[in-house]
Amino acid sequence: MRVLAARRLPGEAWEELGDVELGALDERRVDVEALIVAGDTVDESVLDLLPSLRLVASYGVGYDNVDVVACRARGVAVTNTPGVLDAATADLTFALILATRRRLVEGDTIVRTGRWATSWSESPFLGRGLAGSTLGVVGLGRIGSAVAQRARAFDMHVLSVRRTEGDLDELLGAADVVSLHVPLTQDTTGLLSRERLALLRDGATLVNTARGGVVDEPALVDELVSGRISAGLDVFVNEPHVPEALRALPNVVLTPHIGSATVETRAAMTRIVIENVLALARGEPLKTPV
Repeated sequence: MRVLAARRLPGEAWEELGDVELGALDERRVDVEALIVAGDTVDESVLDLLPSLRLVASYGVGYDNVDVVACRARGVAVTNTPGVLDAATADLTFALILATRRRLVEGDTIVRTGRWATSWSESPFLGRGLAGSTLGVVGLGRIGSAVAQRARAFDMHVLSVRRTEGDLDELLGAADVVSLHVPLTQDTTGLLSRERLALLRDGATLVNTARGGVVDEPALVDELVSGRISAGLDVFVNEPHVPEALRALPNVVLTPHIGSATVETRAAMTRIVIENVLALARGEPLKTPV
């Protein structure tokens, strides 16, 4: 079975796959039956180039980069890598919460430039504590639940809505920190609209480790420019492009979509990808079909 991958994935499991062709898909291939992608777009134009394709194995839990409807119509299965990246993404979420609420990046910048905050009695360099504050989790799936667990260890009160069910507007107005954990779908695109962002209380922090498109990015920039709220963002609408206005703001912490980026997690993700491809080759049920 011919397998095509855009790049080699990390971890020992990769070697179990045997002969894999690495490279870009830029011509019609009638021999490719399995395609391994890591954020690469798979749409009608790609599917047209691969008439024998049977599987798209996506390296990640999110699969908004894959046209699942088009794949299904052509009898092409789609798999992802759920479960193994929950802890890593929850850890990064909480790192962004702490970094933003305690202004860690600003403090690091001050020290590196040879400056110092003013005296203890007059210091304007004040962050916000977590104990006793309220975390609002939007999307109480595996990752959202892991974030909620960590929040309780910091003596935070936790509110949640599951996907878009429940009173989201009420949660936004009650939380000191709002953390997003919903997939990017037709229903969740722009979920945090300009109107909903306005519901965040003054001094609140928005953390997004889900997908950039869940938030109205220009509206978020406006709220951050006003200084009314802060944010910790690992995802953006048009990655790898990050709006210059965001990069210039001191009240937002930015990371380059690294929610799953630990050695252990990425190796475990590779393991699932390989198990799905090998299952297809053996005619066995796929491990994690979408």
